[in-house]
Formats: sequence, structure tokens, C-alpha cells
Amino acid sequence: MPEPLEKRLETAMAELQAAQEAIARTERELRQASFARVSSDRAVRATVGPQGELTGLEFLENKYRDMSPQELAASVLEAAGEARVAMNRHVMKAMMPFTEPSSAVPWLPGFELDWARIFGPEVLEKDDEDRPRPDGAKPAWRDALDEDGED
Repeated sequence: MPEPLEKRLETAMAELQAAQEAIARTERELRQASFARVSSDRAVRATVGPQGELTGLEFLENKYRDMSPQELAASVLEAAGEARVAMNRHVMKAMMPFTEPSSAVPWLPGFELDWARIFGPEVLEKDDEDRPRPDGAKPAWRDALDEDGED
């Protein structure tokens, strides 16, 4: 025998209330989040805030003194880009439970988000921290510098 409409509505409202509270907690946590990443040449550390904005930039061990402007710019962009992707992945993981169907209210499906469209396709790629770089392999931005005659 199906559940009475009133009981189903009560269950759905309780689920909605719980979801709203969970979303509020997640939003508070995300507003405090930041991620830092170091460039592959270990010359720059970039930190980004909750919306991917650059909030900090450190030049490590005075390596910048021996770098060309193009190399330094590439290091800054690499570190900032990787920190931004890390933040995007964190947001995606934090918000993922809210996209899934409810177990308490099975007739309410979850919703799909196109994370690649929101954050860019790199957010769905395997995290570089999980993937060791073979000896001698250079990031693509370093290859571009070599092609321009910078080394």
C-alpha cells in the first residue's frame, strides 16, 4: 500500500530542511577554504581563495633572481592554475552529495551538473599529485619555453 500523501510530504520537507542545513554548513566551510600549490620548478607558491582568486604569491629560495621574465611568469601561472584547479575540485567534491538522489525521498531525483563546463575540463582529470612525473618530463608550459629558445 502506498504511503499517504501527507506522510510523503512530511518526509520530503524533513529531507529539504536537512539538505538546506547541510548546504549552509558546506557554504560556510567553502568560504574559509584556500589552496596553495608550488610550481614544478619549486620557484613559486601561489595561494587561491574560495572563488579561485589569487590571495598569495611567494617567491621561494630566491630562484626568481636567475629566471627570465618569461620563466617567472610561467611559474606563477602554473602554480596559480594548479591551486585554482585544486580549489575547484574541492568545491566539486563538497557539492557532489547535493547532486545525488535522496535515499529518504526516492521519488525526488538528483540533478546533474556539468562540472567541466563550470570549472573547465581539467577539474575532471586525474589529480597531478596522484600521478608521478617520470624523470626528465617537463610540464607543457616548460616545453613551450624551450620552443621559444628560452631555457
